[in-house]
Amino acid sequence: MRVLFYGTPEFALPTLDALLARHRVVAVVTRPDRPSGRGQRLTAPPVKRRAEAAGIPILQPARLRDPEWRERLAGFDAEVAVVVAFGQILPKAVLDVPARGSI
Repeated sequence: MRVLFYGTPEFALPTLDALLARHRVVAVVTRPDRPSGRGQRLTAPPVKRRAEAAGIPILQPARLRDPEWRERLAGFDAEVAVVVAFGQILPKAVLDVPARGSI
């Protein structure tokens, strides 16, 4: 099954790993990199690092309410979207992109 995955923190990694083992994750949507630590260096979210290691396309929108995101997400032709601890409220238009819906 073609899956679009939304997640950000380490809490989301077990779900992403389970999906990678059984399905085709076509893209990962995660929060933008943020300053962290004493030096305030930009730090990638754990989900982004895992997606990079797996060679999965990564999207890091500041806001998914912007109209162009719906079309961009539709381009991945996902059957389902799985959302785990993403950190934004997803608009209905984005949740309706996958053919079989979002959970």
